Amino acid sequence: MRATRLALVAMAAVSLLAAGCGGNSGKSHHGTGAGGFTPPNIPALQSLGTGEGQVNLVSWAGYVEDGSNNKDLDWVHPFEKQTGCKVNNKVAGTSDEMVSLMKTGEYDAVSASGDASLRLIAGGTVAPVNTSLVPNYADIFPDLKNKPWNSVNGKMYGIPHGRGANMLMWRTDKVTTAPDSWSVVFDPNSPYKGHITAYDSPIYIADAALYLMSTQPALGIKDPYALDQKQFDAAVNLLKEQKQLVGEYWSDATKIQQSFKSGDTVLGTTWQVIANGLTADKTPVQTTLPKEGATGWSDTWMVAANAKHPNCAYKWLDWVVSPKVNAQIAESWGEAPANSKACALTDDKKFCDTYHAADAPYWTKVHYWNTPITQCIDGRTNVKCVDYAKWTQAWTQIKG
Repeated sequence: MRATRLALVAMAAVSLLAAGCGGNSGKSHHGTGAGGFTPPNIPALQSLGTGEGQVNLVSWAGYVEDGSNNKDLDWVHPFEKQTGCKVNNKVAGTSDEMVSLMKTGEYDAVSASGDASLRLIAGGTVAPVNTSLVPNYADIFPDLKNKPWNSVNGKMYGIPHGRGANMLMWRTDKVTTAPDSWSVVFDPNSPYKGHITAYDSPIYIADAALYLMSTQPALGIKDPYALDQKQFDAAVNLLKEQKQLVGEYWSDATKIQQSFKSGDTVLGTTWQVIANGLTADKTPVQTTLPKEGATGWSDTWMVAANAKHPNCAYKWLDWVVSPKVNAQIAESWGEAPANSKACALTDDKKFCDTYHAADAPYWTKVHYWNTPITQCIDGRTNVKCVDYAKWTQAWTQIKG
């Protein structure tokens, strides 16, 4: 299980994003993209050739299993046997690490989360993906295609892999009234002070912004990742107030699961896989997607702009979202699969129901992680938004 999905953004990565996001560069005839920026004009691969014999990947832990961690989890060796492409994988602990590794030019593909994908696109690190060369793309859930975190200007920059929501969870023996709002983690008079948890990452500022979208509509927040200075300050102030309530910030899923089990934590942000683990341990917990909605994540396999093994990379992209393999990965890690045909192939026949894999209305309430940049990704052009470098600085101040 990955130790963390997000971390501090390196200044170098932020500067490359700024350099790559100049909407007025005039160098591209493609116009500006979803975030108001024009990505470098990099062509997608036009046809597949013979595999190069190997592929070098960067992935989250659990996404590239070869049986060495668990003999029952092995989709690498079957891939190697079928394609002749030997898999070399580097597990990254954070999105920042993924961006840095991909910038070395040593890797062909990466399983990027939304906070990394725009940086990779803007920096010219990854190329658009020719989806016609990925047959299994046809079966990806439609609501995962052509989204702001995996495409620009209608060009796909990767193949969606899986998704999950950042839900609210509580101990039912400690929190007797089932909450339906994030107010329970922000209320300064909360009776659970000291036993509340929050996700440990600058991207958690978006969770505060999402709450303010509902509770302070006068702020005019339309997208929790597109915050002008006034909106950003309001979210930061809310989180500074919340700090008095938080007993533990978490980034390691295993550790927060233990904290809920021991009773040190009784309420806060979670992933479905954590809730499943606690239920299996007979810990009385319940989860909900609060009425304000929630943040969440959707991971995308992207191909390096200068991949040394592009044919094997494309073969991997198609393999990893093929129905059976996508089912294996989703079920072993704990996320909703991206391939609609994967649901029929999970060992637990209720798995996709539990993870809302095919429940399109559910996902309309989830605001997937995206990269905050100065060009407001909500479409506003009359103001500048606060970029992720400042989110990082603010998070350090919030935690004190």
